[in-house]
Amino acid sequence: MRKIYHLANCNTCQRIIKELNNGEKFELQNIKTEKITPEQLDEMKDKAGSYEALFSRRAMKYRGMGLHEKILTEENYRNLILEEYTFLKRPIIFIGNDIFVGNSKKTVTAAKEKL
Repeated sequence: MRKIYHLANCNTCQRIIKELNNGEKFELQNIKTEKITPEQLDEMKDKAGSYEALFSRRAMKYRGMGLHEKILTEENYRNLILEEYTFLKRPIIFIGNDIFVGNSKKTVTAAKEKL
């Protein structure tokens, strides 16, 4: 499987997709217009190890909702991601059985090498 969960209006996501052969041979899912399902999120968690690993603390709502002052559980992370797409770290890249989470240079380089 080759799939990228991204935001179409995110410049960083678009840059990374271009670096990955313009997304050729990838299924692209814009998480704003096509919400991730609980099953998709659970699959991501199984590959990444935890919901927390998929959670973005950079989302504007993270501080806005006062979440930085709370201790969150795995269930909290799961529910927040399902309720609000901006809490999903982006992009999420599946290549075969491997998952690459986020936009760090190291992560993007590892995904490119996997291709």
